Amino acid sequence: MPRDVLAPLRDYRTRPEHLVVGLMTGTSADGVDAVLVKLAGDGLSATHQVLAERETPLPQELRAEVLAVAAAASLELERLMRLDVALAEAYADAVRDVVDQAGVRLTDVSAIGSHGQTVRHLPRSLGGGCALSLQLGSAATLAERTGVTVVSDFRRRDTAAGGEGAPLVPIADFWLFRSDRESRVLLNLGGMANITWLKRGGALTDVLAFDTGPGNAVLDGLVQAGTRGLARHDDAGGLAASGRAHPALLEELLADPFFSMPPPRSTGRERFGERYAERLAEMGESMGLSLEDTLATAVELTAGSVERAIREFVLPHGSVDAVYASGGGVRNVTLMTALRRRLEDMTLSRLDELGVSPGIKEALAFAFLAHLTLCGAPGNVPGATGARHPVVLGSITPGGPLAAARA
Repeated sequence: MPRDVLAPLRDYRTRPEHLVVGLMTGTSADGVDAVLVKLAGDGLSATHQVLAERETPLPQELRAEVLAVAAAASLELERLMRLDVALAEAYADAVRDVVDQAGVRLTDVSAIGSHGQTVRHLPRSLGGGCALSLQLGSAATLAERTGVTVVSDFRRRDTAAGGEGAPLVPIADFWLFRSDRESRVLLNLGGMANITWLKRGGALTDVLAFDTGPGNAVLDGLVQAGTRGLARHDDAGGLAASGRAHPALLEELLADPFFSMPPPRSTGRERFGERYAERLAEMGESMGLSLEDTLATAVELTAGSVERAIREFVLPHGSVDAVYASGGGVRNVTLMTALRRRLEDMTLSRLDELGVSPGIKEALAFAFLAHLTLCGAPGNVPGATGARHPVVLGSITPGGPLAAARA
């Protein structure tokens, strides 16, 4: 008699603990962040223990295809389909690697929470009143290669409920970092930058979260354009540190209507991606600026938009005692220095101070979101996404023993 592959899903809540893998590839498409975590308990009362974490760079050809597809005005459907599968193969490798690193078996893993690779995100203001968001990384392929149940496609249920589909990490921020001692801002410096405000002693309904604007995507785009693809990043912000920000250009950039838009709001590469970086590079050249000067200006754009978001849209709701930064941007010393200068009345620290590695926070969040989904619990924060009500997020693709045997 065939094995009932749905039995583990029905029994999920009855088991005292679970091993869950969280996967995240951000808008920068640098690599796959993977974390294996042991979760015990239900909902926001769950406890966790990180067993292994790793970052696996995406192969250059795969990353180039992600960025090309994300920037394309139109493309063949077959190209999307091939990329969907190729990303899932990379995700499966990352799952096997992080599980091997922890010394456990794939068959002991209850679920994989996979955010997928965002290749298009249109907020409600650009989607005709309904946000549209597309993430690639075939859940069926990932389940087949690993034999593990996959929870994926987290954003779409929130958009169906009238939300932006982003940000989705705030419920995990609340789970991990809420405090009775201080009001905190969790700042994520990914391809885009976003913040979560946690009121001291506050409830989930007090959480405020939204995208502040560009993070690393514009900086990376400027470097790649300025070096003709020879470099992908401004390592540690060294190039920007040797330049000088142009005040008039910065003022013009910060006049973008997005920065004055009240939350809930979200954005993506469609607004602050390669095309934006190319236009900024052209503006800089027309003004006689060096690559270093344009980069310095872009650093101030990210830092300035974060500061503006906090002062205009967070502080009216309550104080901010400390800001904890995560994401790839924490490695950019020049960006962190600019943020520290602009937020001098607040304590700015890396997320390490709270016991979580800055590079894995979002992967950990999607492990937790998968856990919530399999427990039948809502995963969105309507106050952050703008959804009409809380909803259970994601689609569930069962694993199976035959797939595990072939993995």
